[in-house]
Amino acid sequence: MEENKHISFVEPLQALRPITLPEMDSIKLMNRIDSKYLTTEAMLLRILSAAAAAGYRVLVTEDMRISPYDSVYFDTAGLKMFYDHHNRRLVRQKVRTRSYVNSGTTFLEIKRKNNKGRTKKKRIAIPVTELMDFQADAPACEYLASHSWFRAGDLFPAVETLFHRITLVNPALTERLTIDTRLCFKNFRSGKETSLQDAVIIELKQDGRAASQMKNILLDLRVKPLRVSKYCIALTLTDPLAKTGRFKIKVRTIEKTIGKKLVTI
Repeated sequence: MEENKHISFVEPLQALRPITLPEMDSIKLMNRIDSKYLTTEAMLLRILSAAAAAGYRVLVTEDMRISPYDSVYFDTAGLKMFYDHHNRRLVRQKVRTRSYVNSGTTFLEIKRKNNKGRTKKKRIAIPVTELMDFQADAPACEYLASHSWFRAGDLFPAVETLFHRITLVNPALTERLTIDTRLCFKNFRSGKETSLQDAVIIELKQDGRAASQMKNILLDLRVKPLRVSKYCIALTLTDPLAKTGRFKIKVRTIEKTIGKKLVTI
């Protein structure tokens, strides 16, 4: 797939004070409410400038302020997890493996959303060699069975997502902001690939609905909220056989925001 031209955020991030993973232990937010936003790389430069002025800090791992992530989303043959989301089922789950490339750690992760909009995430460490297939890992399979509705034998790798993440923390250490750029997707069943080009997905994570300075920054910059699932957008763009009607509206919103057509090959 042709490489898109991207803005470098290395220099703008130097204006933010660093924070380490151990310092972030108090704000893991494994039980949280998420607010998502969609913007562009050009607007992200302005957001980072405002965040630096407001005293936000940036996560640094392995001396790097931008972290590459590699995730594989699993689903049933009938795409139950995808359709639960598409059909607006309030209580739903997603299962994925995720490799945090900078730190060299990999996890099997189970995300559960309840009918009050709260998200809980549970995870167990696995070897990086099991990113695509963890079925031979008995402890991981047992963990999945005890924390989800699914069994490893019923799941297959559906979509791989690759992206770069910037993580910001507010001065009071009460909220976390993840900023995902350079999002690329590959569908294992169809073989199709795509990217979101210069689109940026921002997620504000809080334990409650406390006042947020970042929400005010985004409002001032006219960055609009958009509830978007990377897995669901990826599958919408790469699986021509799936029923994706509701998510096609979100794809059009992404295209309108970046002023470009998303291309799948």
